[in-house]
Amino acid sequence: MKGHVFRYLTFIILTQTIVFGQSKNMAYIQGSRYIPLYGRDSTVVEVKDFEMDIFPVTNAQFIEFVKQYPKWQKSKALKLFSDKSYLYNWKNDSELKDSEKLNSPVTYVSWFAAKDYCECQGKRLPTVDEWEYAAMADQTSRDARLKPDYNKQILAWYETPKTNENLIGKNPKNVWGVYDLHGLVWEWTLDFNSVLITGESRKDVDKDSNLFCGSAAINATDLMNYAAFMRYAIRGSLKAKYAMKNLGFRCVKDINK
Repeated sequence: MKGHVFRYLTFIILTQTIVFGQSKNMAYIQGSRYIPLYGRDSTVVEVKDFEMDIFPVTNAQFIEFVKQYPKWQKSKALKLFSDKSYLYNWKNDSELKDSEKLNSPVTYVSWFAAKDYCECQGKRLPTVDEWEYAAMADQTSRDARLKPDYNKQILAWYETPKTNENLIGKNPKNVWGVYDLHGLVWEWTLDFNSVLITGESRKDVDKDSNLFCGSAAINATDLMNYAAFMRYAIRGSLKAKYAMKNLGFRCVKDINK
């Protein structure tokens, strides 16, 4: 009898693993409630479970993407969705400049292009809260924001030039198993400057190209978190068509239970 029960429980566990199995090259992020740098209606934000790409999207991956979706090639991307710096480090529609590496994070990519890339993979860009929640983890704890060394390491990266030229996966993974949230490039989020937008300025807006035009910062919750201040400041200065040499992205995926 005990043997039958054991086999049944093993079957259930294996079945659940298959049903809720982790996607390839993605890490499972267990959601929770946390206090972000900026509050909205309240200081506590609830983040639901989700999956996040282990690595940022690489040059090699984006090359394959533009081959499959030519509208995002360097010569074909609409000016409405990309500025003059779009894919600046590419020599043509399918090749990087000789100085670039295939396994470095793709940069000089607009929010529109990043968003479409993720959606074409059956994924999406992370929200600010999802990104910040995953990124507050270090190698041993889910929330390392009160550790002095954690913030020092991030600020040291902000002062280091040309980290966008480094290869992915060379920085230690955090406790979730995600690499390079810090130490490589800034990353686009779905609602990248929503914290700086008032409710009225977002009202009745249903086009992506009009979402990001606001200001009006809401009270900060941690005046000592300089690294987070810098991230929110960078996001608040962006427009969706911008492309920058140190701005890349990664995708996330909802978990359907």
